[in-house]
Amino acid sequence: MKKYSLIVAIILSALYTASGQETKAVAVTTTTCEAMCKANTSKKALLLQSIEKKSKENSASSSDGMVWVEGGDFNMGTEDYPDAKPVHKVSVKGYWIDEHEVTNAQFAAFVAATNYVTIAERPLNPADYPGVPLENLVPGSAVFVPPTTKVSLDNIQQWWQYVPGASWQHPNGPESSIEGLENNPVVQVSYLDAKAYAEWAGKRLPTEAEWEFAARAGRKHTKYYWGQELKPNGKWAANIFQGTFPNNNTAEDGFSDSAPVKSFPKNPLGIYDLEGNVWEWCNDLYRDDYYKTSAGDNPKGPSTSNDPEEPGVEKHVQRGGSYLCSDQYCIRYVAGSRGKGETTSACNHLGFRCVKDK
Repeated sequence: MKKYSLIVAIILSALYTASGQETKAVAVTTTTCEAMCKANTSKKALLLQSIEKKSKENSASSSDGMVWVEGGDFNMGTEDYPDAKPVHKVSVKGYWIDEHEVTNAQFAAFVAATNYVTIAERPLNPADYPGVPLENLVPGSAVFVPPTTKVSLDNIQQWWQYVPGASWQHPNGPESSIEGLENNPVVQVSYLDAKAYAEWAGKRLPTEAEWEFAARAGRKHTKYYWGQELKPNGKWAANIFQGTFPNNNTAEDGFSDSAPVKSFPKNPLGIYDLEGNVWEWCNDLYRDDYYKTSAGDNPKGPSTSNDPEEPGVEKHVQRGGSYLCSDQYCIRYVAGSRGKGETTSACNHLGFRCVKDK
């Protein structure tokens, strides 16, 4: 049986343990999803064409949307988390980086040009799920569904659900759409999907060191990438979660979901949304102990992956936190902190940006 990240394993465990009544409910959802997908095929094609057109118009009216980052030295990591220490000196070479996260419009142009199918849209392999009825093995992905009341924070299944039909075009499920969200970050993309886009665009995913160097933007070792205060001058500097996690997002910063790119101030290098909004894939494999042996000159990550919480599951680094991070849970927008995700997993608060060598 295939090994999955914790979030996917927990969500899919329902397929194994469901009672007959619960299994029937899943099957009904599956049937509904398939019917909707068939009915909306032509609508999806038209939507993709519309988004691709807008992407081309945007590209024609601006530069290639990348910022040059002059190389240099910095202190990488934080003492706040075991997997992000020790803080160590790192040197990176110069590189270009996307000024904002890859948008739905940009990803739509990639799909239209290549007919690429993301992992979340592909059929599930029955060999990976022995004993599960075939009708329940429906493509989909993880979606944040807030509970109606306050809950303990020790069981992520209380707010994450596996939703059949969820994908980059339908980030919250088959009834959702990216229409009107062309400038929002694309989500529901796995590491493999992000890497495929980067290669098509003539770019690559950033190393973890490149990502943090760009986020620090020459600042001293501050608590947050934007400075020492959570709300500088009384204003939110990034799209994160306010309120009581996970059931009550007050959206004090103006957004309860992802925000259009460039909704918050750019950093001193001219780069947007390197903290909050959506998590961003890095090219590095994830190891909890990597910083103890990391190279100091232009590090590119370890050769193998290891997470003691889920041995044997290949993971890559994620950075920056998302609109679901708060000071109550997952405070990983703190400068130097790290995230992680299984190579083929996706969810509706996970995206990416690209870099390019000189």
